[in-house]
Amino acid sequence: MLPYVYCVTKYDPADRDERGCYTGPEGCVSDHGEVEAAYLRAIEAFAADSGIDRLSVREPQIASFVHFGAEPPMEGYGLDEIFPSGPSGRVGFHDGAEVSLDTALELVRVMLRDRGAWCRLEVEDAFAVHVGWDQYLYIGSSSPCEEAQVRARALGLFPERMGASPHDVEADRETGGEEVQRPGDDAFWARLRHAVGVCEAGLLEEEPVEGISRYHRLTHETLDAVRAGLAPRARLSVWPDLSCDIDAVLGGMPVDGLIEGVWQEEDGRIHSAAVDEGEFPELAARISRAGAAALLPMYADERVPLFTAVMPDADGVVRARWRTDPTPSDRNWAFLKTRDLRRGQVVTGTVIRIADFCVTFVDIGGFTAMINIPQLSWLPIGHPSEVVSVGQEITAEILDVDPVRERVSLSLKALLADPRGE
Repeated sequence: MLPYVYCVTKYDPADRDERGCYTGPEGCVSDHGEVEAAYLRAIEAFAADSGIDRLSVREPQIASFVHFGAEPPMEGYGLDEIFPSGPSGRVGFHDGAEVSLDTALELVRVMLRDRGAWCRLEVEDAFAVHVGWDQYLYIGSSSPCEEAQVRARALGLFPERMGASPHDVEADRETGGEEVQRPGDDAFWARLRHAVGVCEAGLLEEEPVEGISRYHRLTHETLDAVRAGLAPRARLSVWPDLSCDIDAVLGGMPVDGLIEGVWQEEDGRIHSAAVDEGEFPELAARISRAGAAALLPMYADERVPLFTAVMPDADGVVRARWRTDPTPSDRNWAFLKTRDLRRGQVVTGTVIRIADFCVTFVDIGGFTAMINIPQLSWLPIGHPSEVVSVGQEITAEILDVDPVRERVSLSLKALLADPRGE
């Protein structure tokens, strides 16, 4: 957290009622003119006092997730002239992108005009610019910026010292709390390659900017190309493949609510659309002409991909502060990542299930390990229930740890003497 934070606005503090609410004549939208220019010149002054000429884009967001509603969003969210490659391209508007002060000022202009795009602009431990609702500007610095305060007042603005910006990243969100964020590293891509190989997965959702999703259909032949084309620090979600049974997909469309349709047209391009029941007929018409499609739920408690990740930087470190919601597979990965499980190690667990195919599943502290029937006893048995029962606590030896398939195999008999004396 920066030691000097100022709320810089066009609102005179004298024009506040007893509750602190502004009651003066200033409107809460940009004038696209002198006042807007004053905001930008004030940022220049604070940056000069702080010795800053370049900033990083952090947590960029798009459209309805952040649109303040004062002005209608425009095509390209106002970013086309700043980042010609587009808001979701590999170069441009992405988390961690370093931009010049001039480019940062143009991003602030977009946010002041409520064009549908938003981001934090920061220099770690040195400087920050956050644009809030109703033309509230928050500037943080490692220095007091006394000359910049004078300059802001001369521009007709009102800088007020405050403890922190309301748009600072919460500490538990930035550090990740108790959850370990899965990186999109070599281990993740090995897991994904296996999932594609066994037809478990076939669709990758890339979220380069909050509010934008791009979908990639996966095969062994396309995996490397898809990986190379992902945006820096993008969030990734892995889904089952699209279905070629279009009638079955359309038959699964709900009666009401929200749904996201994903479909691949004959030219190979993949499209998606999030719609409510009023737009179901249009979505169905588009999917009916597709070669493959899927319907994905929109509600958080139902939208659970197979597994997720966040792309690391080139040095392998995940610096993106946003996170994915962990899936069961992600928790399995975190367990194996943070526990030093190895072949020959002895563990204690509880039998939680005996499958019809005679595999015994054991909870070893938050992870479900497995025991195949030959590893339950030295003697021939017909069913695991002859040796173990659900709820029973057992001690077993680890036979194998497979991080790619996220499996731990155990042996009960390895800790027992062979009664045959062999």
